[in-house]
Amino acid sequence: MNIIPAIDILGGRCVRLYQGDYEQTEIFNDNPVDVAKRWVDEGATKLHLVDLDAAKAGQPVNQKTIEAIVKAVHIPVQVGGGLRNYSTVASMLAIGVQQAILGTVAIEQPQLVSEFCQEFPGQIIVGIDARDGKVATKGWLETSEVLATDLARQMAQMKVAAIIYTDIHRDGTLKGPNIEALRELATVVSIPVMASGGISSITDLLSLLALETIGVRDVIIGRALYTGDISLPEANQAVGQGRWQDVPPNLGSSTFA
Repeated sequence: MNIIPAIDILGGRCVRLYQGDYEQTEIFNDNPVDVAKRWVDEGATKLHLVDLDAAKAGQPVNQKTIEAIVKAVHIPVQVGGGLRNYSTVASMLAIGVQQAILGTVAIEQPQLVSEFCQEFPGQIIVGIDARDGKVATKGWLETSEVLATDLARQMAQMKVAAIIYTDIHRDGTLKGPNIEALRELATVVSIPVMASGGISSITDLLSLLALETIGVRDVIIGRALYTGDISLPEANQAVGQGRWQDVPPNLGSSTFA
């Protein structure tokens, strides 16, 4: 299992939201590039970036910052936020981003996701962000009537590389992940699932590690890393992915492989 630090960018700064609420924003660093370098220094093998401005605007806003991060680190970077048409996805991948995360477009124009998967095989991820089991869109500002499990099945059929599942009610709260929702979603698809939202402790990580056999391969952590509730080196060691130790065969399989 891989631990992936999250870097949310709003107004050019590294921030965290509480339950996806733009009105409840906490600034952690004015320079996201410095944050990215820090996580690499502490053992990160991948980074998860979200352009929060773009998620609202529907088009990339902080692309220069994202490009600077890609150039500054030597590990794979996945990016989401405002990627809703061919040009934005293509331009993001062209600057060196390894995987593009689609959200709103998966609900509003699912056929585009299929086209992206054919054009960019292995580079398209779909983020499923849910409130009470239903998918939220447009930077979590709206909630659809589509069930997360139904969207997951549809996206898996389109051959997306992976699904990121976030329980919005848990995100940024440090209240622990929604294990049952993750288990339910992972059992309806055969592609890798990334867990996100609410992770607050090593105990949470060990609970998620128990889901690895059903496809939960990666864990995205945000607030807990910034508050110090979780140490990245300790988290890596807990799940057996520390770069300072040997990783048993197959344990280190990666969505980015």
